[in-house]
This record gives sequence, structure tokens and C-alpha cells, in this order.
Amino acid sequence: MTGALDWLERHRGGAAPVDVLAFADRLPAVEPGTLIGRWRGSELPTGSPLDGLLPAHRWYGKEFLDADTVHPLLFRDRAGVPRPVDPALAPLALLLRAPAPARSAPARAAFATVRPLLATRRPTARVRRLEHRGVLTAALVYDRLPVVDAFRQVTPDVLLGLMDARGLEAPFAFVLERDG
Repeated sequence: MTGALDWLERHRGGAAPVDVLAFADRLPAVEPGTLIGRWRGSELPTGSPLDGLLPAHRWYGKEFLDADTVHPLLFRDRAGVPRPVDPALAPLALLLRAPAPARSAPARAAFATVRPLLATRRPTARVRRLEHRGVLTAALVYDRLPVVDAFRQVTPDVLLGLMDARGLEAPFAFVLERDG
């Protein structure tokens, strides 16, 4: 596993999609139960149209309470506290076609203003085992979006996530690190 962690650290600034997928293919599957808890997220840039979007809006990570109770998007509020946001309200098709305006200062300010209205206490995703790239692994299935996040284990406390969304040519890659 230290080789995988070394690879990840060397590529935190970004890697070609083919290299990230080859890296993912070498990693072991994730058991759904190991996801329980809160995870801090960061991007692994690959040139995806979604690169830079989540951090621009104060993305914190994900929280898994059990297999059927998942908060797939946590964003920090003005005080820095992670709060669940309902991802179904995100204009995913628009973000995939024209992501640059969503990273702008006015868009960030608008999201900060409406974020409290998007907050939810209800789960908006579930965890299931899913075959992804030939491996049966834990995956986060969004309730109301055509999105699945498949996971591979870098270490027991570090995961590689690959977001597969309808309309996205290559997976959006991210890293989750267990929080506390």
C-alpha cells in the first residue's frame, strides 16, 4: 500500500486520465462497511471539465452513516462546519457543458448565499457493491442524479474515488481521507 500512497502523493497536482485509471485498476476493492464515517475530499485533477469546481465552493467531503444513509456532498458553511447539501439541485447537465462560469467569483458568492437553502438532513445517496472496471467494489449511488462514485482503497484511511456521470466522458477523480 505504501507504493500506492507514494503514487498518489506524487500525482496530487494532477495526472492524465489514462494514468489515473491504470492506478485505480491496481488498487484493491473497498468493502461497503469500511466507508462508515466522515471523509475529507480533495480532487485529483485529470483535465475533467469538473476539475476545480468542488474546491471553489468549499467542498469538504462525504459522510456515510450506514449503507442507506449517505450524505454525498458536504460543503463548509461560513463558520467552516461541514453541512450536507442536496446534490439533486445541482444543474449537472449545465455544469458538464459549461463548467467555467460555475468557478467564477459571482457563482461562488451566489452558492455561498443559497447553500443554507440547499442544506438537508435527509440522506441523498446509498452505498452498494457495484462492478466497476471489472472489480466488484463499494460505490455511492446518488438517489436523484445519474451519478455513481466507485471507490478503490489506497490505504485503509485513504480512498480513490471515480465519479461516473452520464455525459462525462472520463471519470472525475477524487481522494477521500478518513476524518478523525
